[in-house]
Amino acid sequence: MAVAQDTRPLRIIVPFPAGGSTDMVPRNLQDVLGKLLGQPVIVENKAGAGGSIGMAEVARATDGLTFGIATLSTHGVNPAVYTKLPYNAIEDFVGVTEIVKAPGVIVINPKLIPAKNFAELVAYLKANPGKVSYATPGNGTIGHMWGAQFIKATGVDMLHIPYRGAGPAINDVLGGQVPVYFDQVASSLPHIQGGKLRAIAVSWSERLAVLPDVPTYKEAGHPELNDPSWFGLVAPKNTPAETVARVQKAVAEALKDPAVKKRMDAQGMYISGTSTADFTKQIASEVAKMKSVAASANISVN
Repeated sequence: MAVAQDTRPLRIIVPFPAGGSTDMVPRNLQDVLGKLLGQPVIVENKAGAGGSIGMAEVARATDGLTFGIATLSTHGVNPAVYTKLPYNAIEDFVGVTEIVKAPGVIVINPKLIPAKNFAELVAYLKANPGKVSYATPGNGTIGHMWGAQFIKATGVDMLHIPYRGAGPAINDVLGGQVPVYFDQVASSLPHIQGGKLRAIAVSWSERLAVLPDVPTYKEAGHPELNDPSWFGLVAPKNTPAETVARVQKAVAEALKDPAVKKRMDAQGMYISGTSTADFTKQIASEVAKMKSVAASANISVN
């Protein structure tokens, strides 16, 4: 690389708890990325307030060594729904690169709802207006936004049950307390493959290799819902441009590693590796899109 290597540890902050979809992404890259950069890569979880606590810490960093995992929630949904946010998703960061796209999925507990497919689920919901609930990790989360978009598109009436995090939400769906859940494929996949949850539709351009029998929203007649989530890397706005370029190049190279790709594929994530300019523009676009969804569904968080 043209820029001299920095052997001090590079820190990647994950603004959500360990073990979730967001946490999987940097840990899949960690070893390979460290070798390519020639410096240790440390992944730290700084969870809380819908990702706001971790992202605020990234925004404040001035060491040139701190990066953060940005998501559709932190850099799309949060700016759209929070009346007060301790960071500005557009002004406080440079979008280093989109790492992966992550299809969403609507799942049901088959013991609670007999639907076998999308049409049967919509018919069941219309036959039981206001009686069926759906779980999300909390008010104003991406699951909440996906649920609101689904309700608007299909004309059904469902009750939103917000939880304090993804773990409690999916546990209650698995336990039979709530029948429907809007999630990312990566975190629901083990439960789908184990038969505890039934996948109804995925938000992707084509059927997923890990869920070949599950149709896309477009196949189900709702292409407007075929919009996946994503995970990317951001840096504080004051990070030296040469550092941003070096890390972007290393991530793009790490994503070509067969072992990294295999892990991502197995978790229902699809590698990307966009340019810094493109990802920075993407963040601005996502904020605008989610503000429109939030306004339409009257979603806000104090």
